[in-house]
Amino acid sequence: MKLILPVELAPNIEPLLPANITFVRVDSEGNFDGDPSGAEVYLNGFKLKNTTLHKVLAAAPTIRWQHTPSSGVNHILTPTFLEHNIVLTNGSGVHAIPIAEFVLNFILYHAKKVRKLEDLQANHHWFNWLELEELYDKTLLIIGAGNIGQEIAVRAKAFGMRIWGSRRHPQPLPNFHRIVGVDEWKTLLGEADYVVVATPLTPETKGLINADTLRLMRPSAYLINIARGAIVDEHALLTALREGWIAGAGLDTFETEPLPSDSPFWSLPNVFVTPHCSALSPQLRQRIVALFLDNLTRYRHGRPLRNVVDKNAGY
Repeated sequence: MKLILPVELAPNIEPLLPANITFVRVDSEGNFDGDPSGAEVYLNGFKLKNTTLHKVLAAAPTIRWQHTPSSGVNHILTPTFLEHNIVLTNGSGVHAIPIAEFVLNFILYHAKKVRKLEDLQANHHWFNWLELEELYDKTLLIIGAGNIGQEIAVRAKAFGMRIWGSRRHPQPLPNFHRIVGVDEWKTLLGEADYVVVATPLTPETKGLINADTLRLMRPSAYLINIARGAIVDEHALLTALREGWIAGAGLDTFETEPLPSDSPFWSLPNVFVTPHCSALSPQLRQRIVALFLDNLTRYRHGRPLRNVVDKNAGY
């Protein structure tokens, strides 16, 4: 069996492969260090470009299973990819812990007025009575109660928050006080103190957070996006932030990345901008490798793979 491995993950995987498996490496531009013909399995690299994906598919039409380390697959489900009969699996779950911790970072940054405290320190000013918000008894609405949403709920529960979530097929989940269906979350926006976007990007979720939904939120509410930038209508969000429809936002992802240097998001005082880093930790790579190798064993023995993507649903 032959594999195609990305150069950035190959050093972690190659020493752990069985002796009867061969491989070729591919870089971020789709250049191979060997002959990819006959490869059956493709592990793509980080930030996979359409051009690279299509070069790999053309060079190795025998690929039957592709694994991506990302949770989102919107960038992979191109018309060219869908023409091939390829089972796609994703990295759902491997990013959940660091992202969940980062969401609490966004929430605490807002509640505890960290920016204000940093300004006071920078100006050597002792403010005698600065009241900071508690998270206890605040309401957190998580749009997308998948692996990441569930890890967020675990941590938010420890702070005594009231946790609501939405998912395609609503059913009770540990640590959630309430789970609603795909569209019902809109009726909860007026009661939520914090709204976290944790749903995959699909044609149905593009622009999900728009002027209409932002208008439903409290003026004191805080929006957090750790999913995909295109889920939020950025023009509408800028208006909401400038005009006080909501109190602020923590944004780790944007429709255009890197975020252009002239973007107004950089300088808005009620926005915390981070460079799509919420999933990154020293443990991430080992989780990615462990999941791929487990699925490789399953594939070789004809057993069901983990994290198979529903290409029609988009996740």
